[in-house]
Amino acid sequence: MSPTVAVVGASLAGLSAARALREQCYDGRVVVIGDEPHAPYDRPPLSKGFLAGTASLDDIVLGAPDDEDLGLEWRLGTTAVGLDHVSRSVLLDDGTELQADGVVLATGARARRLPGDQDLDGVHVLRSLDDAISLRADLAAAGRLVVIGAGFIGAEVASTARALGLEVTVVETQPVPLAGPLGTDMGAVCAELHADHGTRLLTGTGVAGLVGTGRVEAVELTDGTRLPADVVVVGIGATPNIDWLAHSGVALGNGILTDACGATNIPGVVAVGDCAAAWSASAERHVRIEHWTTALEQPATAVGTLLGTGGPAPTTVPYFWSDQYGARIQFAGSRREGDVARVVEGSCADRSFLVVYERDGAPVAVLGMNQPRLFTRWRRQLRSAVPTPP
Repeated sequence: MSPTVAVVGASLAGLSAARALREQCYDGRVVVIGDEPHAPYDRPPLSKGFLAGTASLDDIVLGAPDDEDLGLEWRLGTTAVGLDHVSRSVLLDDGTELQADGVVLATGARARRLPGDQDLDGVHVLRSLDDAISLRADLAAAGRLVVIGAGFIGAEVASTARALGLEVTVVETQPVPLAGPLGTDMGAVCAELHADHGTRLLTGTGVAGLVGTGRVEAVELTDGTRLPADVVVVGIGATPNIDWLAHSGVALGNGILTDACGATNIPGVVAVGDCAAAWSASAERHVRIEHWTTALEQPATAVGTLLGTGGPAPTTVPYFWSDQYGARIQFAGSRREGDVARVVEGSCADRSFLVVYERDGAPVAVLGMNQPRLFTRWRRQLRSAVPTPP
């Protein structure tokens, strides 16, 4: 029997890993396991074009014609429920067991929920294609939307809903949205997009609970305020899908702990994408990055590790983007408290600017709003400035 690699997870990271196996000359059996019935699809459009109805399922499919030549074996609609680290066998929820010579863990993350929010109709999270389909149907018949959480997903849903004509309120517990990744000043600037487009933003207040019988009717805040709502979207972050590995022997933390090249503590098992917390020499800790670019690029390194053909970890600069109210927000690098943010082009008031974050006089991150060309140049400079790991 030919050797087998099991890829557990059929989203972008899993598909990228399967492609990388073939690109790196692995000619054995590749089995891709996915808990959703859908073929791999692109998640960023779920809060934007797909939710608005301007992008179809065909538009967001990740598969390419060349993928048919990869000889992949798909097991969709099947959930991995356990891993035997001795035999490297993946136990599936249909009772079968897949024994593999190598395993790529790419199980992603799931949306966090509020306690009891699944008891009411009209309350949604947005992580999967089915989530987006359900939310899109509810928005079509709604007039008032409350979004809990002003992170990127919450902001993008609010933007899409406003374009659809809904009355939108966004609730955020932190005083300034996006202050974590962008800093207080720049987080506040980006948050002003809500007011620019008629979205009500309430900050520094929490949610006490949801009100309704059978279907949500309002969101009650910790100060007693009730916000009427036909639909509620909970956008309060994501949790890595690692519970099924609790008894596997794989080292876990805020994700599956790996070295800089994707290797776990179990030989023949690597992890990639949103479920993986990779060691970062610059941060001196394990870091879990939930960004599209990481899910696309990281698997090639991990596959090289799995096959024993990889070299040192490549130099990387975290990158993400967000489309809100017609504005393109892009960020690259790693910001820390104390870094100085300096506007080098454009104007925050005009919603077209480029900001460089400096630490000890050296650039460490860059933020752009509606400055794609200049941002790309700065991102390239940041990548060339990152020292190559030993």
